[in-house]
Amino acid sequence: MCDICRSVPCLAGCPNAPDPPAVYTCDDCGEGIVPGDEYAEIDGRYYHLDCLENMGTRELLELVGVYTNTAEEDDGYDG
Repeated sequence: MCDICRSVPCLAGCPNAPDPPAVYTCDDCGEGIVPGDEYAEIDGRYYHLDCLENMGTRELLELVGVYTNTAEEDDGYDG
């Protein structure tokens, strides 16, 4: 019997309870995405919503297949 929750096995909120099994693995942090976690699937890859929120704009754009460029002045050559 657990000294904290007084149950066998431990209740879900008990600090001695085992981690729930991961449903997916986050492609950013490598941690498990467990029941109750918010996540997004992008091109068959899974990400915690918190991980996506911590990414920069360029990183997010690349995840969805958008790549940025730098504008350059036209050199006047039409050739």
